[in-house]
This record gives sequence, structure tokens and C-alpha cells, in this order.
Amino acid sequence: MNNIIKGLIAGTVFGIVSIIPMVFMTFEDKSRAMTASFISRFAIGFVIFNLDLPMPNWIKGGLVGLVLSLPDAIVTKQYAPILGLGLIGGIVCGLFAK
Repeated sequence: MNNIIKGLIAGTVFGIVSIIPMVFMTFEDKSRAMTASFISRFAIGFVIFNLDLPMPNWIKGGLVGLVLSLPDAIVTKQYAPILGLGLIGGIVCGLFAK
């Protein structure tokens, strides 16, 4: 299995994991918020598997997770949950990347 397929799978799983808690929350536009969250987390998983940086994969994953989560955190002013999930999810994806 190549890295593109692995990235698609990892991104899809991470995206789904990110929207599960949102099902139980209330938002002004819930479908838009869930779609944005899924796309953001999907991108993190996909990029980690397809980016070659000279560092351990778990560090690469954490860095990518933080950087790609930062715009969402700034817009929503929900820094801890968004950056925390990006960091943890990025590290986990990085651990699975080879």
C-alpha cells in the first residue's frame, strides 16, 4: 500500500474521530462546523503520510498537526481543544507513518 492510500485512510479516520464529539454539541451551523473539522483533520492525516522531513515521524506528525490546526484555533478562539487534538492526532498519525 502506497503513502497516498495510507494518507487517505489516516485522514479519513482522523476526520471521523474529530467529528464524533461534535455530534453531541450544539452549533449555529452544525453541518458546516463538522465539515470544516473533518476537512482540517483529514488534511493533517494525509499530509503526514506524504511529507518527507528529516526528523522522526512522531515529531513530524506533531508539528504538522499543530501548524495545520492553528488557523482553526485562531478563528474559533478554542486553542486548547483544537491544538490539543491536532497535536495528539498528528503524533498518532506520525507513529503509524513509515
